Amino acid sequence: MTAPTGESLPPVTRFVDLHMHSTASDGARAPEEVAAAAAAAGLSASALTDHDTIGGVATARAAGERLGLRVITGVELSAFEGDREIHLLGLHLDRPERIEGAMEEFRATRVTRAREMVGKLNALGIPVTFDAVLAAAGPGAVGRPHVARAVVDGGWALDSRAGGLAIVAHPGPDFTRTRVERAVALGLDGLEVWHPSHSGDEVRRLRALVDHFHLVASGGSDWHGAAEGPRVIGVMKVPVAVLEKQEARLAERRSAPAAEGA
Repeated sequence: MTAPTGESLPPVTRFVDLHMHSTASDGARAPEEVAAAAAAAGLSASALTDHDTIGGVATARAAGERLGLRVITGVELSAFEGDREIHLLGLHLDRPERIEGAMEEFRATRVTRAREMVGKLNALGIPVTFDAVLAAAGPGAVGRPHVARAVVDGGWALDSRAGGLAIVAHPGPDFTRTRVERAVALGLDGLEVWHPSHSGDEVRRLRALVDHFHLVASGGSDWHGAAEGPRVIGVMKVPVAVLEKQEARLAERRSAPAAEGA
């Protein structure tokens, strides 16, 4: 059935995925494969957010250009709020060299922790070697699936130093209004509202926090390469408008110094 003359059809909603991992860290697919999977899922844009590295972004972006997919520069970093670990997504990093030194420290910390954990496993009679851990990690950064996790004190301002947005990844119900308020004072830009681990009620709660504190929202599958399950590309329906609002916030920030100096 065709639309009556003069009646426009409803616009087609486009979707994005702003949280994905590749073999540059602890994902199972190469950066170009991640881009290909995102394009095959019909996404208009994706962000490669490997742990502590942007090493796979250039390859993913080149593949995306061939496939009509926009690839955004991102990273997932670890920070601490007291003794609680927080994962931060850095998105739209146009000056990543400003935090490359910090990311190198994060990667070194992962290796140190991996060695410590291997020692503890050996003491328990589990015959794992550090060489085996490195082999499992391959060319990417050693990650939690490879035994270690990064432990870094601080890091809230790193993403903004790199020209991007600092967004709490999968905050969950423990990330209360009080914690959001403290994080905003330290430079937080947004919250990952849509994530496979979030229920409908949690999504609504996080959206309310985003509105209350004038933050930006984000969302993604947190895909590590699985072919099925909750964390698969295309499962999280994040509208492209979410990406557009992030870009509008960045445009406001980047124009502010010029306006003040006028």
